[in-house]
Amino acid sequence: MSQSNPRAIQLLRTAEAAELLGLSGRTLEKHRTYGTGPVYRKLGGRVVYDIADLQVRVDKGRRASTSDFGTDTVYPAKRMTRK
Repeated sequence: MSQSNPRAIQLLRTAEAAELLGLSGRTLEKHRTYGTGPVYRKLGGRVVYDIADLQVRVDKGRRASTSDFGTDTVYPAKRMTRK
Protein backbone atom coordinates (compact mmCIF):
# COMPACT_ATOMS: atom_id res chain seq x y z
CA MET A 1 0.00 0.00 0.00
CA SER A 2 1.39 3.42 -0.93
CA GLN A 3 1.35 6.38 1.42
CA SER A 4 -0.20 9.56 0.11
CA ASN A 5 1.77 12.78 0.35
CA PRO A 6 -0.11 15.35 2.51
CA ARG A 7 1.17 18.16 0.27
CA ALA A 8 1.84 17.24 -3.31
CA ILE A 9 4.48 19.54 -4.76
CA GLN A 10 3.09 21.62 -7.61
CA LEU A 11 5.84 22.92 -9.84
CA LEU A 12 5.49 25.66 -12.44
CA ARG A 13 7.84 26.67 -15.23
CA THR A 14 8.99 30.30 -15.46
CA ALA A 15 6.22 31.47 -17.80
CA GLU A 16 3.50 29.88 -15.63
CA ALA A 17 4.97 31.27 -12.40
CA ALA A 18 5.30 34.74 -13.94
CA GLU A 19 1.67 34.67 -15.05
CA LEU A 20 0.55 33.62 -11.58
CA LEU A 21 2.49 36.55 -10.05
CA GLY A 22 1.42 39.03 -12.71
CA LEU A 23 4.99 39.50 -13.94
CA SER A 24 6.77 38.82 -17.19
CA GLY A 25 8.99 35.78 -17.57
CA ARG A 26 11.90 38.14 -18.18
CA THR A 27 11.28 39.84 -14.83
CA LEU A 28 11.51 36.47 -13.04
CA GLU A 29 14.75 35.77 -14.92
CA LYS A 30 16.13 39.09 -13.66
CA HIS A 31 15.05 38.22 -10.12
CA ARG A 32 17.01 34.94 -10.39
CA THR A 33 20.07 36.80 -11.64
CA TYR A 34 19.98 39.40 -8.87
CA GLY A 35 18.82 37.09 -6.08
CA THR A 36 15.78 39.24 -5.33
CA GLY A 37 13.00 36.86 -6.35
CA PRO A 38 11.17 33.80 -5.16
CA VAL A 39 12.97 30.55 -4.41
CA TYR A 40 13.36 28.33 -7.46
CA ARG A 41 14.72 24.90 -8.28
CA LYS A 42 16.84 23.60 -11.13
CA LEU A 43 15.86 20.19 -12.45
CA GLY A 44 18.40 19.34 -15.08
CA GLY A 45 18.36 22.43 -17.28
CA ARG A 46 14.84 23.46 -16.30
CA VAL A 47 13.93 26.14 -13.80
CA VAL A 48 10.78 25.43 -11.80
CA TYR A 49 8.95 27.15 -8.97
CA ASP A 50 6.95 25.46 -6.20
CA ILE A 51 3.55 27.14 -5.82
CA ALA A 52 4.05 27.16 -2.02
CA ASP A 53 7.28 29.19 -2.46
CA LEU A 54 5.46 31.65 -4.72
CA GLN A 55 2.78 32.07 -2.05
CA VAL A 56 5.48 32.85 0.54
CA ARG A 57 6.80 35.54 -1.83
CA VAL A 58 3.34 37.05 -2.29
CA ASP A 59 2.71 37.04 1.47
CA LYS A 60 5.87 39.13 2.02
CA GLY A 61 4.10 42.03 0.32
CA ARG A 62 0.94 41.79 2.43
CA ARG A 63 -0.15 45.13 3.89
CA ALA A 64 -3.33 46.32 5.63
CA SER A 65 -3.05 49.98 4.56
CA THR A 66 -0.74 52.45 2.88
CA SER A 67 0.71 53.33 6.28
CA ASP A 68 1.47 49.67 7.06
CA PHE A 69 5.19 49.10 6.41
CA GLY A 70 4.85 45.37 7.02
CA THR A 71 7.50 43.11 8.43
CA ASP A 72 9.21 42.11 5.19
CA THR A 73 10.25 43.65 1.88
CA VAL A 74 9.65 42.56 -1.70
CA TYR A 75 12.56 43.90 -3.72
CA PRO A 76 12.40 45.02 -7.37
CA ALA A 77 14.22 43.03 -10.04
CA LYS A 78 17.39 45.09 -10.05
CA ARG A 79 20.91 44.77 -8.79
CA MET A 80 21.09 45.48 -5.07
CA THR A 81 24.07 47.55 -3.92
CA ARG A 82 26.14 46.25 -1.05
CA LYS A 83 26.88 48.61 1.82
